[in-house]
Amino acid sequence: MSAIIEANGLSKWFGEVVAVNNLDVSIEPGVTGLLGPNGAGKSTFIKLALGLYSPSRGTMSVFGEPPRNNLRVLRRIGYCPEFDRFPENTTGFEFVYWLNRFYGMTAAEATRRAEEACERVKMTERMDDLIETYSRGMRQRIKIAQALAPSPELLFLDEPMAGLDPEGREEMFALIRELGEDGRAVIVSSHILYEVERVTSHVVLLHNGCILARGRVHEVRELIDEHPLAVTVECGSPRDLARYFAEDGATLSLEFEDGRVTVRTRDPNGFFEKLNRLVVDKAVDVTGFACADADLQSVFQYLVR
Repeated sequence: MSAIIEANGLSKWFGEVVAVNNLDVSIEPGVTGLLGPNGAGKSTFIKLALGLYSPSRGTMSVFGEPPRNNLRVLRRIGYCPEFDRFPENTTGFEFVYWLNRFYGMTAAEATRRAEEACERVKMTERMDDLIETYSRGMRQRIKIAQALAPSPELLFLDEPMAGLDPEGREEMFALIRELGEDGRAVIVSSHILYEVERVTSHVVLLHNGCILARGRVHEVRELIDEHPLAVTVECGSPRDLARYFAEDGATLSLEFEDGRVTVRTRDPNGFFEKLNRLVVDKAVDVTGFACADADLQSVFQYLVR
């Protein structure tokens, strides 16, 4: 697949503040997580791709062209910003409808697209109510509806889970995965790493305006093999299991808690090979295990050290 977004030596600074620093990155169709804490450069990167900022140095191309003042490119992009400010005395439907009209749709098409977008984000029952009566989660949904209405090929979602209740988050996870499966490029910006892990395995980690790591989660995890992996094993006799690993040179620590033992090892492959052998030989009674350090949160914490 050809890249939708290409950045080469991309930098953006505001006075003495460097927001994005010498980025080289390409993003293909599908869902990509743009991760990092507040101030990492995520929103600046998005605004460069939207043509709202021009690069201070380097190049940014979207669909093979610079996005700045380029209507051919911008008409293929949808954007849900992190923050919102809605017109007063406007319903959710009217908000989406009039943005469709500004986009260039006929009245009939704008109506149809607005209704379809509201339905897709589960806002049909409230779309005729004033936005000022909406909860934060509903306001988030209607922002996403306006981004979806023109059926963009590239969609930027900046902190899309903000304000959503647990049920709403699950629905949004499913929607984002569906959009990626449709062949669109979807960029999900977030500082909450486990949320991105629910919609994609492909991530770009930013820190202080620089790319810290990129690739699939397991590929990023391989970058930190010098750090220990913590594996919690549930079994009938945790201390019996621990004896098999206690004298292993790669084992750094053993912790016990209510039918479980957590092994911290520098050799994950060797650990799992030995654990599998013990299970197959029925030397231990293992009922389950979990990799406590294999999630994105741990990856990020390790890489910023």
